[in-house]
Amino acid sequence: MTIAADPSGHPGMTLLAITRDPVQAAMLERCGVDWVFVDLEIIGKQERQAGRDTVVSGHSIDDVRAVRDVLSRSKLLVRINPWGPWSPAEIDEAVGAGADILMLPFFKTTEEVRSFISAVAGRTSTCLLVETPEAERDIDRIVSVAGIDYVHIGLNDLHLARGKRFMFELLLDGTVERLCAVFAGNGLKYGFGGMARIGTLRPPAENILAEHFRLGSSMVILSRSFCDLTRGGDAAAIEASLFEAVSQVRAWEDNLRTREAAFFEGNRRSVEADIHAVVRSLDLST
Repeated sequence: MTIAADPSGHPGMTLLAITRDPVQAAMLERCGVDWVFVDLEIIGKQERQAGRDTVVSGHSIDDVRAVRDVLSRSKLLVRINPWGPWSPAEIDEAVGAGADILMLPFFKTTEEVRSFISAVAGRTSTCLLVETPEAERDIDRIVSVAGIDYVHIGLNDLHLARGKRFMFELLLDGTVERLCAVFAGNGLKYGFGGMARIGTLRPPAENILAEHFRLGSSMVILSRSFCDLTRGGDAAAIEASLFEAVSQVRAWEDNLRTREAAFFEGNRRSVEADIHAVVRSLDLST
């Protein structure tokens, strides 16, 4: 099934990157990153992702203010903690610090989403991070809540909760496709997971990007490896490397807009084969 009936009309990917450093945030903006992402989420995250190659960011409201001060074109997204008694005050702080978009992670119920939307009260745009089986099961009701602007599928936490070995297995079993169809049917802008630099990893980043086009997704988080601003070289060399990496994404998007449906179907099969191969290699290593 192809959700995006005409990939030639795809608007282009909104690229997100995480940082607390205003110098890095300014660099990301100059290199064409659309949303800079400050991550306040800490409650429960360390326990959920224990033993995994993931990062609990430990950003603060002061980081939100510092990043806000350097951005002029890129939007500032702030991920708050999962919904709880602390949430209204946390939302007020993030709004006051200059957030353009607030993201609610790890929610499980429609009621949590309604409370989040109510607390934001139209002061910023809103983004839901779908990463629990409970949210996945109730997604039709959840996206009917008025006031949702964006939705992102958090493949990392969701694949862990579903007992999968590899986050892209959720492309194999129809989870991502089904959720994307619901989002598209409700007129929402949506995305899923993250991506590395073009020409790297398995499945290759360019094949994953083609799946975004096939599924109508227009948001993706750039991975730590994509945005490694500590790699060797001086600041100018690092920025040039990042600019080139973003330019390669944009060039591949232009290429994808010229492709026919048969290309996207072939790419889907190639991605599935790569995912199966990665899972087999994980099984052999245990």
